[in-house]
Amino acid sequence: MHIIESGNVAAATGVKLSRAQVIAAYPITPQTPLTEKLSEFVEGGELDAQYIPVESEHSAMGVCIAASTAGTRAFTATSANGLLYMNEQLHWAVGARLPIVMCVANRGIGAPWTVWNDQQDTIAQRDVGWIQIYCNDHQQIIDSVIKAFRLAQSVSIPVMVCYDGYLLSHTYMPFDQPEQSKVDTFLPKFAPTHFLNPDDPANFNTVTLPDVRPGLDGKMAPGYIEIRHNLQEDLRASLDVYEEIDTAFAKDFGRGGNPFVEQYKCEDADFVAVCIGSLSYQLRDVIDIMRDNGVKIGVMGVQMYRPFPNQAIIAALDGKKCAIVFEKALSYGNQGALYADIKSALYNSKDKPLVHNYILGLGGREIKTRHLLDALNESCTAPETFGDSPRWIGLKL
Repeated sequence: MHIIESGNVAAATGVKLSRAQVIAAYPITPQTPLTEKLSEFVEGGELDAQYIPVESEHSAMGVCIAASTAGTRAFTATSANGLLYMNEQLHWAVGARLPIVMCVANRGIGAPWTVWNDQQDTIAQRDVGWIQIYCNDHQQIIDSVIKAFRLAQSVSIPVMVCYDGYLLSHTYMPFDQPEQSKVDTFLPKFAPTHFLNPDDPANFNTVTLPDVRPGLDGKMAPGYIEIRHNLQEDLRASLDVYEEIDTAFAKDFGRGGNPFVEQYKCEDADFVAVCIGSLSYQLRDVIDIMRDNGVKIGVMGVQMYRPFPNQAIIAALDGKKCAIVFEKALSYGNQGALYADIKSALYNSKDKPLVHNYILGLGGREIKTRHLLDALNESCTAPETFGDSPRWIGLKL
């Protein structure tokens, strides 16, 4: 069924179709309409779930941790400083290997206060161990939410589904709403391997000693470093798992096939603009203008950011003259985080491109087509003279 609705409603519809059982909700702009819509689904009998309003984002993640530990499919959503307020609990959720799904409507971080879009909130949390998926439009939002629930329970690692605040969360676009029966076939009933069960008492996440030690069954149990090693290995392995899930989704629903990066006119390109989120679609108009002017250029949107899809990045960019990375966030004191990750992925490539970095759109600063066109023309004209420091677009100093 095709409907026209906001990105937040697309996300809420994906949660409903995924049959989430516990929803923890605390409002924060621009996420609020998502949890409001879920409350309507629950109150109207469309979703059989416990909807739990809480007093803070920290508590929202705490509820999800408790619900997931008890063996239920848990969901929450947030933005900006709300995500930062969860930070301690984010580490706990992934360390406990809980398959929680959370949507983040990306927004700039205070101080100073801003309610407008950039991606600093989730980029700042890239190293907590959660899987991060980014969406470019409303169809990807609803589809990614459904795939995220299957991925989370397949690898026992929590997943963030991220999309641009206002630019996607509040705008209206058409998208296809899958049939419930098809989602039920695609997404298996939630059945965690380990959960609190009065009939099978157990201790979870007790103090772990630095070294391995025998468990109650007499077998050697991992120490802290082994637990962290296993998480890292499973995160890297989740790339293959997500590719399999995306393939199955494409077979069942006719969409997908680009689990890691989405490319536009990159096949014969000498230059590739790279970014995360809805900006990749805005850049398509700029690419078309430059193509008309004889420049062989394409654009690539990175859809899975953590774990970082190194091989997909290498396959897409190796042999190009220049990768031009646009970011609505940065790693303070260094450079753009995506820029640094792309350089790292390409480090051992024999035919790696030059890589440029632009910072733009922070705090909702308007990203004008002419500014993008000027930046790309600059990078394509003399790519070897750019240097390693990021350049800023739209500054008015």
